Amino acid sequence: MARKRERPYGSDVTPVDSLDALFGEERPAAELVRTSDIKTRTQPRRYFDPEKLEQLVQSVKQHGILEPLLVRPLADNQYELVAGERRYRAAALVGLTEVPVVVRELSDTEALQLALVENLQREDLNPVEETEGILQLLALKLNLPLPEIPPLLYQMKNAFEKDLGKNSDVRDNVIPNPESEAEQGVQSVFDKLRLMSWYSFTCNRLPLLRLPSDILEVLHRGEIEYTKAKALAQVKDETERRTLLEDAIAQSFSLTQIRERVKASKPATEDAPLASRLKTTYKKAQKSKVWNNPKKRKQLEKLLAQLEELIDKED
Repeated sequence: MARKRERPYGSDVTPVDSLDALFGEERPAAELVRTSDIKTRTQPRRYFDPEKLEQLVQSVKQHGILEPLLVRPLADNQYELVAGERRYRAAALVGLTEVPVVVRELSDTEALQLALVENLQREDLNPVEETEGILQLLALKLNLPLPEIPPLLYQMKNAFEKDLGKNSDVRDNVIPNPESEAEQGVQSVFDKLRLMSWYSFTCNRLPLLRLPSDILEVLHRGEIEYTKAKALAQVKDETERRTLLEDAIAQSFSLTQIRERVKASKPATEDAPLASRLKTTYKKAQKSKVWNNPKKRKQLEKLLAQLEELIDKED
């Protein structure tokens, strides 16, 4: 039988506080329930760092569970775990017979939303799981199928760059079409999560999900940073990539070392004809409007003067 507490259990700031900040609910009190009465469910988070889990186990041994788990009631005085699986695992490893919980009546959709938000507010969540979690949260909040979210974000990105320019000084989490309910929903989710802007997410995180499966696997396990993973993905030969990936992990290669190895692995190619290179460079300059950059303008004028002098110079 659960024993109720008159005040919230644990520290001043709990995952429930963070969830309430997002969904606008009041902080509930916690109660103690038997660990054996809590059933686990499929969680958005799949990888748990063994070292960090062991650190949590040691903390639980010394201090107990400081932040309550979030559960929803089942039949026969049982509960289903919604958020707090790391704490639940640590409690089980320590052998605690009771843990503090917050009990809420939640639908399947609400339970998934809360589990996603709780995980996304963890500092040790790896970038792939974070990206997948944000996409799932967007799908739930916008009431759209998950496959429709990336195209929506890329559509917003293209419209934003067309209207304001890729190198715009605008840094706020603005949306290209403020009248769109879908875009308002996207902005609302990112504003409340406070992790990054939707534009940064679209540019830097969505491409992660297109990485080769071997790269994604180590990212899921948290064995390599995503900037290094993106560099390694440039190696198209699977065998060569796996070898470089294993070396990068085993020898803790820096990003610079990885880029050097990736560059060395690429086959040498003949230089494009000068006429083609000049044409390509001219198109790039027009597209980027490099002359609008005060820092680059003087250098560009100098290079153009040298080019003009070279062209006008007699043989």
